[in-house]
Amino acid sequence: MLHSLHIPTISSIRSSTSQSLRSSEHPPYLLRFRTSRRENLRYLKTLGIIDPNTKPHKFPSPETVDHVLSTVNFLKSKGFSEPDFPRLSFLCPKLFTLDSDPTDIEPVFEFLTFELAATDQESCGLILRCPQILLSDVEYCLKPTLIYLRKLGVEKLNVPNSLNAHLLNTREERLIENIRFLRSSGLSQEESAMACRRFPAIFGYSIKNNLKPKFEYLVGDMKRSVEELKAFPQYFAFSLENRIMPRHLHLEQRNVRISLKRMLLWNDDKFYAKWK
Repeated sequence: MLHSLHIPTISSIRSSTSQSLRSSEHPPYLLRFRTSRRENLRYLKTLGIIDPNTKPHKFPSPETVDHVLSTVNFLKSKGFSEPDFPRLSFLCPKLFTLDSDPTDIEPVFEFLTFELAATDQESCGLILRCPQILLSDVEYCLKPTLIYLRKLGVEKLNVPNSLNAHLLNTREERLIENIRFLRSSGLSQEESAMACRRFPAIFGYSIKNNLKPKFEYLVGDMKRSVEELKAFPQYFAFSLENRIMPRHLHLEQRNVRISLKRMLLWNDDKFYAKWK
């Protein structure tokens, strides 16, 4: 097994067992191999990379264990701590297989450091919120997306939050499609860019399942103008069935018309107490 692994090992072996094996040249090496493998497997279980309930006959091969441990040590060298690994493994299990190698994910760390200007702590924070970013191609995915977002004026993308992490891992084509939808809805290129700067989460919404039905309800059923959408692009964040429609119908029955912001931001208690 690898001697460079920084993992816990058994501190001592009972002297009686050790003495009984001194007469043979090979058994001590065999014992050390078995002890190391057992400890490695136990360690990967504590990290959540191997399911604790895995049956012995389904344990990964020694070669796979060595490979996974090299990935673990690489990530630890980049600032990750042991409590981070259960989340990394759960959200991106492929990271700890033979299909992923430290040499493949090193460019992502370089991108975050030199292109995004993120600190080591910020880089780890972004990756923890979207581990799949480690499997993305820097040249074909991450760089074009970052350039496009900066062109639109989206700032502080190095701040480690879920929105930024998933935005950076979104293909440029997806961003362009959502901008194109806003333009087809009556916003200019600059107005579309402004809406996305104010509310970047728009880029993560499906046109078919989110943006289009909410826009059609806004201008069709609610009889509101695109100007209101320009003023409050966060409208797209609210549930059509559970928030937008019930409150619109509640106000319509009372012949009350208020801004989208007032209609949607207030909690239920405040909203329904105000307009009984």
